[in-house]
Amino acid sequence: MNRYQSISDDFYVNMNLSTEMELPGGRETVLHYFERIQKKYPAMRKFYCRDKRDFVLEEDKERGQYRWATVETRRVCSGQVNPPSVESALEQHRLVLELAPFMLSVSPLDCEALDLLFGFDFTYRGNHNQLVAEALGISPAMERLVEVPGATVINYEPSITLALDEECRTQVRLSIETRTNAYQVRTGEFPEDQLSVYVTARQYGSLDPDTTFVQTLDNLTQICRDIVDNYVIDQVLKPLARTIALK
Repeated sequence: MNRYQSISDDFYVNMNLSTEMELPGGRETVLHYFERIQKKYPAMRKFYCRDKRDFVLEEDKERGQYRWATVETRRVCSGQVNPPSVESALEQHRLVLELAPFMLSVSPLDCEALDLLFGFDFTYRGNHNQLVAEALGISPAMERLVEVPGATVINYEPSITLALDEECRTQVRLSIETRTNAYQVRTGEFPEDQLSVYVTARQYGSLDPDTTFVQTLDNLTQICRDIVDNYVIDQVLKPLARTIALK
């Protein structure tokens, strides 16, 4: 188990490459691309088409630890859930980014955005929004709102996006996604569901002529690691884990 996975119930590393132009969707092109990925990862045996134009190759999900990859109309994606190490997931993403230019005709000029996401899921049966407010607090300007007599927090998903360069082309976003709705709060019937914390580093626009997708991915990896290690683990992830443990 890698150290990030030990913080939450599930940990995953996803990569998304969005393009300005549509990707080729021909049978031979798509199958040849996925066959090349499968050659590296033989356990990725489940192939299917989703929503007519989204093609998926993945491992068996029942193990709780699996790889997946997709080709959509304007997006190439790759992910690994509960990887033994971050490097294990990054190795897969690098392979995808090395194959895409040659097998899917993806040019660095055609890049709309390249994303790397570190995701953390906490399983919790209860009001996710109330839990987030209790664990992380609310900004001073709004904290008195939770003191309104009889009030219950039903929507609280804090997020912040930072630009890391003057042109705002390199950005990082911390966001929290809750999955509790008003009906569940009203009835008091809460399913066991995932509360998610996302750290996403993104590079917008065409890449510089002397820069590759893999080099850009490595830069985004450093950003994600820095944000998670120095700003998110102690301030967000551990408080959430402690609060859930006390419930």
